[in-house]
Amino acid sequence: MNRLREQLGSPRLFIKRDDCTGLASGGSKTRKLEFLVGDALNQGADTLLTHGAVQSNHVRQTAAAAAFSGLACQAILEARVQSAPAEYAESGNVFLDTLLGAQLHHVDSGTNMDAALETLAAELQSAGRKPYIIPGGGSNALGSLGYVECLRELRDQCIAQGLKRPHIVHATGSAGTQAGLVAGAHALGLKWPITGIGVRAPQQVQEARVFSLAQRVLGLIGHGVALPRDAVVVDDRFIGEGYGIPTDGMREAVRMMASLEGILIDPVYTGKGLAGMIALLRDKKFEPDEDIVFVHTGGSAALFSYRWAF
Repeated sequence: MNRLREQLGSPRLFIKRDDCTGLASGGSKTRKLEFLVGDALNQGADTLLTHGAVQSNHVRQTAAAAAFSGLACQAILEARVQSAPAEYAESGNVFLDTLLGAQLHHVDSGTNMDAALETLAAELQSAGRKPYIIPGGGSNALGSLGYVECLRELRDQCIAQGLKRPHIVHATGSAGTQAGLVAGAHALGLKWPITGIGVRAPQQVQEARVFSLAQRVLGLIGHGVALPRDAVVVDDRFIGEGYGIPTDGMREAVRMMASLEGILIDPVYTGKGLAGMIALLRDKKFEPDEDIVFVHTGGSAALFSYRWAF
């Protein structure tokens, strides 16, 4: 990202385009769904069940994966953002969810989403269906294997492009992306710093969540070398008032990326993730010889439900 680098006077900047993974405008969840939908098909499921916030990128990609695989899809959407206008609940990812054929169930903020999903699964089972539950964000150990694979892919790309000291930066929310990246780097013996920019939970909570999940991922792939706790780093200073609520830093980051690099990022995840990276660059928190790799985890469809925020 040469123009962004020039604007910031920073070390070399690269972007990993995981918004280009396919499935209805792409994103990080597609990598997780490759494993999760494979498991669902192996189990003979006929319906994918999942949950997320109203403008969930994960739900949109799950609906697309279901359509691609000949499965039905039902999703529970939680109204986490209270200050948004009516268009927020109908446009962006929600419009795409319905276009892709998902059946949506809307619930209030604070609902126990996992319990609601279990209840819905039981109702479908009693009706003779075979549902497969996918956790929020696809972020269990099986889904997180998608980002172990991504880290291996990144390693090969960095070698091919001559990156000597990569430092990975990305938005961290449901923990699966960061857990997979951390586990992948550890399993491959790479000493790459990985910095997650939090979009929802406080640092202590998010780091504990990522560390626990990364350990389960390592167990799943049979890697027995203990993961050091300091391998998980989360910066929670860019969340603002809460999940999905716009910040000035997010607006600046979205505009900079669009106007300098011609790349769209979203207001909920990558916008705040990039805002964090920009702040760290301005504060000279990276070494001059590091190559900063921003993982674009997708979500640009949500931009169209956030016109009011700009």
